[in-house]
Amino acid sequence: MKKILFSAVIISTLFACKNENNQNHTKNESSLNYPTTNKVGTVDTYFGTTVQDPYRWLEDDRSSETENWVKDQNKTTFGYLDKIPFRKELKDRLSSLWNYEKVGAPFKEGDYTYFYKNDGLQNQYVIYRFKNEDDEPTVFLDPNKFSDDGTTSLGGVSFSKNGKKVAYSISEGGSDWRKIIIINAETKEITEDTLVDVKFSGMSWKGNEGFYYSSYDKPKGSELSAKTDQHKVYYHKLGTPQKEDQLIFGGTPEEKHRYIGGTVTEDNHYLIISASVSTSGNKLFIKDLTNPNSKLITILDHTDSDTYIIENEGSKLFLVTNLNAPNKKIVTVDASNPTPENWVDFIPETENVLSPNTGGGYFFAEYMVDAVAKVLQYDYQGTLIRDIKLPGVGSVGGFGAKKEDKELHYSFTNYITPGSIYTYDIEKGTSELYRKPKIDFNPEAYESKQVFYTSKDGTKVPMIISYKKGIELNGKNPTILYGYGGFNISLTPSFSIANAVWMEQGGIYAVPNLRGGGEYGKKWHDAGTKLQKQNVFDDFIAAGEFLIKNKYTSSDFLAIRGGSNGGLLVGATMTQRPDLMKVALPAVGVLDMLRYHTFTAGAGWAYDYGTAEDNKEMFEYLKGYSPVHNVKEGISYPATMVTTGDHDDRVVPAHSFKFAAALQAKQTGENPTLIRIETNAGHGAGTPVSKTIEQFADIYGFTLYNMGYEVLPEKVTEDLKK
Repeated sequence: MKKILFSAVIISTLFACKNENNQNHTKNESSLNYPTTNKVGTVDTYFGTTVQDPYRWLEDDRSSETENWVKDQNKTTFGYLDKIPFRKELKDRLSSLWNYEKVGAPFKEGDYTYFYKNDGLQNQYVIYRFKNEDDEPTVFLDPNKFSDDGTTSLGGVSFSKNGKKVAYSISEGGSDWRKIIIINAETKEITEDTLVDVKFSGMSWKGNEGFYYSSYDKPKGSELSAKTDQHKVYYHKLGTPQKEDQLIFGGTPEEKHRYIGGTVTEDNHYLIISASVSTSGNKLFIKDLTNPNSKLITILDHTDSDTYIIENEGSKLFLVTNLNAPNKKIVTVDASNPTPENWVDFIPETENVLSPNTGGGYFFAEYMVDAVAKVLQYDYQGTLIRDIKLPGVGSVGGFGAKKEDKELHYSFTNYITPGSIYTYDIEKGTSELYRKPKIDFNPEAYESKQVFYTSKDGTKVPMIISYKKGIELNGKNPTILYGYGGFNISLTPSFSIANAVWMEQGGIYAVPNLRGGGEYGKKWHDAGTKLQKQNVFDDFIAAGEFLIKNKYTSSDFLAIRGGSNGGLLVGATMTQRPDLMKVALPAVGVLDMLRYHTFTAGAGWAYDYGTAEDNKEMFEYLKGYSPVHNVKEGISYPATMVTTGDHDDRVVPAHSFKFAAALQAKQTGENPTLIRIETNAGHGAGTPVSKTIEQFADIYGFTLYNMGYEVLPEKVTEDLKK
C-alpha cells in the first residue's frame, strides 16, 4: 500500500553582567499586572469528595466574557514579549533558515506524477504535477489561495482508482472539522457539492464510483468543545447529495465507537472497517465488495489489540497485530474464516517494535531499535530478501508503494540532518539520493548522541541529546528537554528548523523516550497509562536530573517543553518539581484531568488516562497529578508560557485557560506566568508557516530572556571570542 511522503564553541562562563540581567528581569516581571480572572463557586462531587472549579466559566468558548479574557491575556503576554530585546533577531533567523525549497517525494496517480513543494516561506505546501519527465511541473492545488491569511489548510488528498477524480479535505482555522471537495483531476473543476461536518476521517475510494469517509453528528452546543462520541462510516456515491450518503457502520446507541475508519484494499476487493472506543484497541470487520449482497464479517469482536489489514492476495489476508505480540507481528488468514484462531504467523514478533508497509510486491518491515530505524525486505512467502542499508542512524519514512511499482521513495532524517529523499530500486535493493535540501545549516558542526539513564524505579530510559560540537559541559548551557510519553506514540529522531536555530545559539536539545510511548511496544505504552501514569513524569524528571548531574545544564538553564499529552507532561512535572527547571512551556495541553473526557473526543483518551468517574481510586489518582488541581499557594513556579489556539477542538483551550489562571492567582516570586493564545488556530496541524515562525520566536525569546540573557547566546560567544 502506498504512503505519500511529505515530506563550535559556546560560552565557557557567563560574566558578571549576567546577575545584573537577572535583577533587571526581576524588576520588569514584578510589575506585571495580570488581567483579573473572576472566580465562580462551581463545585463537583466525586465519590463523596468535593472539588472546586473556580474557572469553569472559561470553558464557554462562545461567551463574550471568555473572548474578552483571551484579548486581555494576549495584551499582557505580547506586551511582555515586545520587551525582549532579541525577539526580532530570533524571528529573522528563523525566517532566514526556513526560507529554502522543500520538495516531497513524487507519486503517480493516473496519467500524472504529483509532488508537494514549498518555495520556502509559503504558509502551506503546494501540490504540483507533470505528465512526462521533461514537462515543466504545473500547480495542481495551491492551499495558500484557500484563505487570505493562510489559516485554511489542506488535509487529506485521495485519488480515484483511475486517477481522474480527486477528493480532498480542508480545515478552516485549525479545526478538526473538515470539508471534502471533489474535483475533476484533469480540469480541476469542482464536480459536485462540498461535503461538510467531516471529522477524523480519511477518504477511501471504491473504484471510481465513490468513497468512504467518517464523521460525527454535529454536536449540540459549541462545535469546538461539545462532546462527540458516536463516529460513523458513510459511503458517498459521486453525483448524489450528501444527505443521501449511505450509513455503513456506527450509529447504534447501544454500541458507541468514538473512532471508526473504512478502507478499501488496493485491489478493490474488500472494505475493511476498524472500530475503536479509545485511542488504543480496535474491533475489525471485512466486507466483500465483489458481492453486492455480502455482509460484514467479524475478524475481531473485542478491543484487546491494535490490528489492521495491511495487504491481501485474493482472499488471503495479511494482518498486523499486537494480539499476544506486544511488539507486533504479521499473520495471514483466509477472508472466509478470518478469526484469530485461524491466524498463521507470517513475520513473527521480535524484540523490536514492528511498523511494516508494502510496495512492488514486497513487505518492508521497519523496526525501532532503541527509537532508531532498521528496515528488512520480505517477499510474499515470508522469505527475508535483505537488510536494507540506510543512509545513516535516524528515522525513515515512505517505505511503501503500489503493487506494480518498480521503485519507491523514502525519506531519511535525524535531529541534525535535514530530511533527504532517496529512490529505492525494489528488486536490486539499491538507494540513490533523489533530493537533498539546500539549507543554510551544516550538520557536520553538530552532534547527536544517545544515552541511557535510570528512572526513579530503576527502569532504563533512552534519550538523544543534540548540540553544537565543542560544547563545554559546564552546567550553563541553555537546554530544552522535550517529551511526550503517551498514546503509543514514538519520538524518533527528526530534523526541525526551529530546533536548528536553538542549537545555533549554543542550545542543547534533549528528547527522552518516556514510558507511555511506543518505542518498546505495548508493554512500554501500558507502563505509562492509568494508575501507572506517574512513571511518565518520573522518567521526565529523571531525564532533567541526568542532564544536570552530567553538567549539560543546570536548573537555571533548563526549560521543559511538550504539546498535547506532552503539555500534560510539562504541567505535571512543573507542579511536582518546580525547582527542577527555570522555564516551563506547556503547549495545547491536557491539563484538567477530572474533566478532559467531557469535551469533544476526549472520552476516547481513557485508555491512557482513565476517568474521574471510573472509581474512587482512579479519581484520586487523577486529582493527585492533574496540573489544574495541583497549583498551590506559596510556591515559586518556573517562568511559564502556556500556548494554545482558540480553535483547538481536540484539546480544548479551556485546559490552558484554567491552568494559566490558577498559576497567575497563586504564583509566588517574580517568575512570569503568561498564556499566548493563537487566534484562528487549532491543535497545530496546518498552522501557517508565518504563524509557526512567530510562535517559535516568542517561545525561544521567552525562554532565553528568563534564563537571564539580554542578547542572544551566539552573540555572547562571538564577543568572548573577540
